[in-house]
Amino acid sequence: MLITLYLVSHGLLHKPSLYLSAHLEKYRGAYYDALTRVRESNDIGHWVRFFLQAVVETAESGKRTFQRILSLRHELDAEIFKLGRRAENAQQLILYLYGTPTITVNKAMELLGINFVPANSLIASLVDMGVLQEITGFQRNRIFILRRYINIFMD
Repeated sequence: MLITLYLVSHGLLHKPSLYLSAHLEKYRGAYYDALTRVRESNDIGHWVRFFLQAVVETAESGKRTFQRILSLRHELDAEIFKLGRRAENAQQLILYLYGTPTITVNKAMELLGINFVPANSLIASLVDMGVLQEITGFQRNRIFILRRYINIFMD
């Protein structure tokens, strides 16, 4: 995390979009080996090569994730278009869900400035279309999730 923040502070990254920690954890043994080689034999080159490989692999993974998000967005836009007049509200809802991938009917009401019945109906339509998934199993105070979006980050 500190390395990524360092890169941002020196203008080498615009945003802290490289999550190197996952890569370093995955290759913990090689990471410790590289650090040990620096400490024992002053071989900084080995560590730099290891670190740069981590940057490359992390950047490639981030690129794949971004491409999958764009692909999902295109899919969802096509599905939402089928909602006719409600498509604009559905699109606003989906844009919100990219930042916070869960929603309630009350939050949809607040976000869209509509009453309970149309908000509930819109969410029900999105559930029927497979865009949203209800995750509580309750009849009241239900929470809905944009599961396909979450799944992108779980792979």
